[in-house]
Amino acid sequence: MRRLLLFSIAACLTASTSIHAQVIDLWPGVAPGSERWTQQERTIEGTPVGTVVMNVVKPTITAYLPERSKATGAGVVIAPGGAFVALAISLEATELATWLQQRGVAAFVLKYRTIEKKVQGIPQLDMDTAGRYGIADGIQALKVVRAHADQWGLNRNRIGMIGFSAGAMVTSAAMLQRDPLYRPSFAALIYGAPFGKMPAIPAGLPPMFMAWAKDDDVALAPVVKFHDALVAAGEPPETHVYAKGGHGFGMKKQGAASDHWIDDYERWLRARGVIR
Repeated sequence: MRRLLLFSIAACLTASTSIHAQVIDLWPGVAPGSERWTQQERTIEGTPVGTVVMNVVKPTITAYLPERSKATGAGVVIAPGGAFVALAISLEATELATWLQQRGVAAFVLKYRTIEKKVQGIPQLDMDTAGRYGIADGIQALKVVRAHADQWGLNRNRIGMIGFSAGAMVTSAAMLQRDPLYRPSFAALIYGAPFGKMPAIPAGLPPMFMAWAKDDDVALAPVVKFHDALVAAGEPPETHVYAKGGHGFGMKKQGAASDHWIDDYERWLRARGVIR
């Protein structure tokens, strides 16, 4: 099984996507489950949440590798949010990737599959159905990074994941996998959680970090519900709740308490040796 996985991953890395390239396809050929998708990917810049990518059919990771002399040997897969119809790729991914890279941590921006957006605003979706493609891509991203850990100067046991909003649902699904070998080594959920049916919570979860704002009018209820379920299961995360910040603050500075989540996250990473 492991040999088959490594063969499949190797097939994704064509001559134009070697270990020295930035963008790596997650699947050989068409990603499973989206064989009949015909939507065209779009990138929109200058939105209220920065650069946004929509209609993603081909999932990838973009590697932000630190200088070898500064590298800590740890890596983080970053899953941006966007209600599974878009990805807030700058505010919730690339800006954080650069921040991690500067601190010696390899960052991998996950561009996971999204549902075709056909209406204005945020559509009403069954999040378990809409999120299954992104979840599969998130789990695959961890496998791809670990399979090439030696080539990227990484320790396979120090590959974490962080997700924002819907990306936190992707991260939580990876974290809750039945086999501990496939879970991220550490995980952070920022104003997001499972937005559909509450999943079973297995024992022995990796270290977790959660952060959200009390005035989040989008995701507060499911985030608190998941947090409380983790505590009840004996798997409490390190938790930071900010008085102000709303939903979707990401790396944005808005003069609110939530501006400091990144400082709390950095301290948490340092305590685990991810950042030196």
